[in-house]
Amino acid sequence: MTSRVRWALGLLAAIHAAALGAGMLAPYGYDDQHRDYPYAAPMRLHWQARRIVVYGLAPEGTGYGEDATRQYPVRFFVHGRLFGVDAPGVFYALGSDGYGRDVFSRLLYGARISLLTGLVAATLSLGIGWILGTIAGFHGGWIDQILMRISEFFLALPWLYLILGVRAFLPLRIGPVESFLLLIGIIGGLGWVRPARLIRGVVLGAREQHFVAAARGFGAGPVYLIRKHILPLTLGVTLAQATILIPQYIMAEVSLSFLGLGVGEPAPSWGNMLAEARQYHSLVLHPWLLAPGLAAIPVLLGYLLLADTLTQRRES
Repeated sequence: MTSRVRWALGLLAAIHAAALGAGMLAPYGYDDQHRDYPYAAPMRLHWQARRIVVYGLAPEGTGYGEDATRQYPVRFFVHGRLFGVDAPGVFYALGSDGYGRDVFSRLLYGARISLLTGLVAATLSLGIGWILGTIAGFHGGWIDQILMRISEFFLALPWLYLILGVRAFLPLRIGPVESFLLLIGIIGGLGWVRPARLIRGVVLGAREQHFVAAARGFGAGPVYLIRKHILPLTLGVTLAQATILIPQYIMAEVSLSFLGLGVGEPAPSWGNMLAEARQYHSLVLHPWLLAPGLAAIPVLLGYLLLADTLTQRRES
């Protein structure tokens, strides 16, 4: 394992672990509101009397200033969370949004939805693609022709308009779970074509190998041949496709939720969090609202680095 792969795996493991541990790492719940402090800037830590403290916030101009007369110690491992401050103090490591909700906490909770959408939708696409690609490549003939024509039909579908059409038939207000499942179903259900075609090509070549022909000559059935001889040959292209599809689907969820077609408030995702920064004045005055977009960059780089490494190994 090269150093690049270790670095990418370590980075992705840390990000996914932070998402899973959001309940402990986040100082607030994703829907905890402090209406007295909308659009508060990221707060600084101070060292006072051998302890870490944050100062209270006081209105100052169009924002907030620090009130050194009110000091709130940062406490660790309290109330099941890694850190926090006692009320009425607040601590915004990455600022707050228009409802006074902690951006850092929502970033961690939102990572669960965005990352899980990429993982589950990619698993669905790869599962469908592997099954149909293996069937088409192994049997060939009219089965192959029908499945490839179906794949061309799915390839031509405009997924954005399909989501708009499906959304039009649903109630105006649907819950986060329904939105999440809808995203996965459409994104994953439309993305199986490329993996299926690549796996079909691998299976077409594998079924002509001498060891497969020898096993068939000894009376091995299709299930045995696929499980013992063909499946191992498809693992490389399947893993490579996974590292490509997962970041694509993460960005698809972010884009759709940004447009209001994905998971809606109050449940956070990186997409609907970025929606608050759509307006120019909000972006200029409150740049910390772009934190979800910046958080997506290392995730994409990690997966793309893995994809590049796996692709080079397959070609060498």
